[in-house]
Amino acid sequence: MKEQQLNKILDKAQDICNHSGGRLTSKRKGILELMLLSNVPLSAYEVTDKYNKSTDSSMAAMSVYRILDFLESEQLVHKLSSTNKYVACSHIACSHTHQIPQFLICGKCQSVKEIAIAKRIADELEQEVANAGYKLVNSQLELQCLCEKCSQIKN
Repeated sequence: MKEQQLNKILDKAQDICNHSGGRLTSKRKGILELMLLSNVPLSAYEVTDKYNKSTDSSMAAMSVYRILDFLESEQLVHKLSSTNKYVACSHIACSHTHQIPQFLICGKCQSVKEIAIAKRIADELEQEVANAGYKLVNSQLELQCLCEKCSQIKN
């Protein structure tokens, strides 16, 4: 990611936090930047290690968990339930209204692509769940896939 693109995304993240009344402190911004530059999802402990190696200061894992919770509440990062790892939202700097995020996870290289599905599809899924006697509590889907690069690799 080019520095200009990264700065645009971080500026938009700042605007999102200002609009919601949250504060994108320097530590929160540092964690978000680390997430934006990562090619794979990261656990809180991986984020802690990377952050501590990239700065002169040290941050405890509990602080990183709190920061990731904040970034998730601002919809700047997403938590992948299947792996208990986090990815930066790929739509932070978009100006359009976002649909429901879904994640394609490569089973070989662990890369993740965020896509969106229309709200009507999630509504239909919720109705089917209700018809089965259950209540849907999270419509996020995490689909196990092979990315284009890995699907071309011969075993």
